[in-house]
Amino acid sequence: MSQAASSSTTGVVFSRQGNTRFSGYEDFCRQVTWQDTAQQLQLPRSNGVNKATLCIDEHPPEVMQRHALRWLATDGSREDYTFEDLKQLTNRFANVLTQLGVRPGDRVFVYLERIPELYVCLFGALKVQAVVGPLFSAFGPEAIQDRLADAGAVLVVTSPTLKPRLDAIADQLPALQHVVVVDRYQTWQPTHTENKRIQEHAYETLMNQASDVFTVPPTDPDTYSIMHYTSGTTGKPKGAVHRHLAVVAQAATTQHVLDIRPEQDVYWCTADPGWVTGTSYGMFGPWALGTTLVVYEGPFDADRWYQVIQDYQVTVWYTAPTAIRMLMKAGDARVKNYNLGSLRHLASVGEPLNPEAIHWGHQLFGKVFHDTWWQTETGAIHIANYPCLEVKPGSMGKPFPGVVAAVLDDTWNPLPAGEEGCLALRPEAPSIFRTYWQRDDLYQSRLKNGWYITGDRARVDEDGYFWFIGREDDVINTAGHLVGPFEVESALIEHPAVAEAGVIGKPDPERLEIIKAFVSLKVGYEPSEALKKEIQTFVRQRLAAHAYPREVEFIASLPKTRSGKIMRRLLKARELGLPEGDTSTLEE
Repeated sequence: MSQAASSSTTGVVFSRQGNTRFSGYEDFCRQVTWQDTAQQLQLPRSNGVNKATLCIDEHPPEVMQRHALRWLATDGSREDYTFEDLKQLTNRFANVLTQLGVRPGDRVFVYLERIPELYVCLFGALKVQAVVGPLFSAFGPEAIQDRLADAGAVLVVTSPTLKPRLDAIADQLPALQHVVVVDRYQTWQPTHTENKRIQEHAYETLMNQASDVFTVPPTDPDTYSIMHYTSGTTGKPKGAVHRHLAVVAQAATTQHVLDIRPEQDVYWCTADPGWVTGTSYGMFGPWALGTTLVVYEGPFDADRWYQVIQDYQVTVWYTAPTAIRMLMKAGDARVKNYNLGSLRHLASVGEPLNPEAIHWGHQLFGKVFHDTWWQTETGAIHIANYPCLEVKPGSMGKPFPGVVAAVLDDTWNPLPAGEEGCLALRPEAPSIFRTYWQRDDLYQSRLKNGWYITGDRARVDEDGYFWFIGREDDVINTAGHLVGPFEVESALIEHPAVAEAGVIGKPDPERLEIIKAFVSLKVGYEPSEALKKEIQTFVRQRLAAHAYPREVEFIASLPKTRSGKIMRRLLKARELGLPEGDTSTLEE
């Protein structure tokens, strides 16, 4: 790959990376359609459109013997599973769910570490047409309560390590009937007491008793498949619900954005399955194409990550800007200790990718990271930098074929190139969400003048490239995780010392933003470093490791409107030294 000449209007750009399928972006858009991908996937099949059938069960015989999952545990142990192995295991779990009375449309949540059983349980639930809800293993009791209660979950799969957090809030989950515990060491035993409302089961016992033959029932393309919770400015997290047909867009973008060639590629998506990237591109898209996935159980570690790429000969790598910046921070010398020559295509997701990271990738790997833009609600990549497209560092790229994107003004009409406005999409892609669970009013409020309003601000340049500017609301993007300030504030004020709390996102060079909390204390409590740490730990244990305030500042009182609403805008302006704007509604 060669670096193209810079210009005064676009700056440095990187030329197309040797993609031979298309001569350029225009040719790409002419040749690729949703319908073509559906035909390539032979949809609909005899039982309609079911993600489990498509991703696991019905590959050609030679693909069924291919590695589907190559798993590396934190302790260094390894396990490999073929598509045929996963077919039998997911059939067993589908039979387990049927035996436990799970019915189509029931909500089944998976609250596990990144272990193979997570994938087995998720696809087994899809086979019985349950609506699956993946949860981050880092979530604390309050975070999982919000999601399980809202969804009316009837069954949760968890582990002995995570189960105590579930036990702490089980009494507040009236719909929950079954807890299945995956114990790889097989030392956990269920507790059986008379009249126990929630039944506990050992995963291994149930699986040993279940048949590995299961017939997936006919599945309508619009049947709900998976639900990911996402945060907003106010209120609790809301469940964005997707359908089985979403797999068409997930497969198309896996093939043409991530440039997957399943017969030869080994692919590593570093995203946790609790995040939409970890399902759309850590399961559905690549497995629909018959791709070998690498999954590493452990946390970020620069040397271990490079070792994974080297040992598994990873060819396509999809990761997050925060991880890239952490690799940069670890130093260039480490890269030279490993043979990373297998890498063919690099991509990133979750937050804007800064130009420095793109230049670093080019310098260290001889490849640039291709940034991609999408949301929990879109279910699949909608705007991206493609192998057939020149990369402008810092740009989101251009819309995927079949996606109509625009920057709108305040009356929901498209703006000309160069003007900043609201990023919007025509809600037509197969993957775009169908509703917010039990919040269709909120879903409808996101649709304006035939557009889905994303909540992001952007502009389009004269070449048709989109550039991300920021959020319309107060949602905080910390290391790729969207965190609603209301959720953190709600946890903060549960601490006995906290009277009021306001939360903002503060720019951070590594994580994009960190969470900062402004706290006023109740009478009888004095500010101290010890109290700061106590409050931080309190929130972290209730929500998640990524959702606690890394900075806490004690203030006498929070700025509020006369109606009592905390003015986060004013807190942020004062923190960053920005103009405060109109303060006429501020209480006296």
